[in-house]
Amino acid sequence: MVGKSMGLKMMPETVAKAHLRGDIHYHDLDYSPMTSMTNCCLIDFDEMFSQGFKIGNTDVFPPKSIGQATVMMVQIFDAVASSQYGGSSCNRADQLLAPYAEMNYKNHLEEAKKWVSPEKQDDYARNETKKDIYSAMEQLEYGINTINSTQGQTPFTTVNFGLGTSWIEREIQMDILKIRIKGLGKQHRTAIFPKLIFTLKKGLNFKEGDPNYDIKELAIDCATKRMYPDILMYDKIIELTGSFKSPMGCRSFLQGWKDENGKEVNSGRMNLGVVTLNLPRIAMESKKDQGLFWEIFDEKMELVKKALLNKVDRIKEAKPQNAPILYQSGAFGKRLKDDENVDQLFTHRRATVSVGYIGLYEVGTVFYGPKWENDPEAHDFTVEITKRLHEYCLKWEKEYDYHFSLYSTPAESLTDTFCELDIKRFGRIKNVTDKEYYTNSFHYDVRKNPTPFEKLTFEKDYPVYASGGFIHYCEYPNLRQNPKALEAVWDWAYDKVGYLGTNTSIDHCYKCGFNGDFKPTAKGFECPVCGNRDPETCDVVKRTCGYLGNPQKRPMVHGRHKEIASRVKNMKLGQI
Repeated sequence: MVGKSMGLKMMPETVAKAHLRGDIHYHDLDYSPMTSMTNCCLIDFDEMFSQGFKIGNTDVFPPKSIGQATVMMVQIFDAVASSQYGGSSCNRADQLLAPYAEMNYKNHLEEAKKWVSPEKQDDYARNETKKDIYSAMEQLEYGINTINSTQGQTPFTTVNFGLGTSWIEREIQMDILKIRIKGLGKQHRTAIFPKLIFTLKKGLNFKEGDPNYDIKELAIDCATKRMYPDILMYDKIIELTGSFKSPMGCRSFLQGWKDENGKEVNSGRMNLGVVTLNLPRIAMESKKDQGLFWEIFDEKMELVKKALLNKVDRIKEAKPQNAPILYQSGAFGKRLKDDENVDQLFTHRRATVSVGYIGLYEVGTVFYGPKWENDPEAHDFTVEITKRLHEYCLKWEKEYDYHFSLYSTPAESLTDTFCELDIKRFGRIKNVTDKEYYTNSFHYDVRKNPTPFEKLTFEKDYPVYASGGFIHYCEYPNLRQNPKALEAVWDWAYDKVGYLGTNTSIDHCYKCGFNGDFKPTAKGFECPVCGNRDPETCDVVKRTCGYLGNPQKRPMVHGRHKEIASRVKNMKLGQI
């Protein structure tokens, strides 16, 4: 509360009032603008591994084995999480780690020359290296799940993989999935972090006969049992964002960018913060007059710009020594001296700063009624909203030389907060505010239980403009007995959406052995067979934004997901 109070006083008065009214939401007031922290990032592990880095008082030298590399990954994730407030990602982890596993292989091969007959030396070295890889991937999984950042939370981490083709890269991919399927500890619980993202690519792992198709099959099996991995569609991500890369944490994407030497740079870049616009309020204020809607829209966008510039100006005040892991040890790519300006890592469109939005579905309902999803005019109007948001981003980008991106906000409790404020102002409007929540960004109204194909067809046009942040979810029943159904959706979606997540029932009761969907009650989730609610003897995993959470053991992501227990009977978890 102290951070929020101070933050409101540090921003322009018009922005603070707009935030308190609910016209806009200035995200992460716990940290920004009270501190000069950045939001989320793609860590430059290549730079840090190759050159070494410093954490605390310790100089860490480049790793000489894959085991050392994964230990360092955990240390880096933890240090970065303590120096920013958003998620952090490792891009192409299989390709990143392969050279260090190659060191293991060479060492084992030298060892084999002393004790093993020549014809068996390679087999010996490979088998020993495979053991090392499995141990290292297990070390990564357990390491991340047993640390806390200075904010008191498990770091919000993402690991992307799937493009490697060598036997070592394939082994890394398979072991990441096998370890996630196995689960954590004696009870084999579902790991919440790191978030796993598997890359699908035609000709590599897409269909039977592709060299890595067997890894895709393993990824499908993993998703039916542990909900992860999410899927990146290689060609579509390039089409939407200009280059291939993992999101920064939940769903925030960098756009393709080249440095002064013409080299494409993805890792080592970051986001500077998000401000979200309350679109349903503008629709209700306009009283179904689209001309008036655009007038109010333009007025509110000026507030959004002022709020975002306030974020940027505050972050530029940071000194490299304020967050040495980011600015001086290579996480953000370049290594700055104490007296250098951190803005050189943000400007010239290297960093993103994001315009979020919420409630397109409710906007459509205000203007076209509750069954507008198949109305071409309504569809074009809502797409036009994202287009105009995007045009503002392009305009500001030219003016200020930062990359303003349109971001489909992971709204968390904001789906409630905006709606609660609007109920006080406009009353309970059927199919708009009476639900007591807004549908996030461009998502389909989950109350209508669309099929995955209906949902993705409806949503696919919006990320063309909202390419600074997006994810699509599909809801499924328990898929363990029917993994081909999930593969059918992945295959169908490949040319249509860039980033696809899975919501399926993976709760487990250790008392009676039930697998499926626990029943939500006022006292928590309970096993539908034996009534068990004990968090020590059940594993309840739900998804309401980019990450998973266990609401039986602790609040989900930042503790903001109260709607899980209270509304899950009436909504699908993919709502936000």
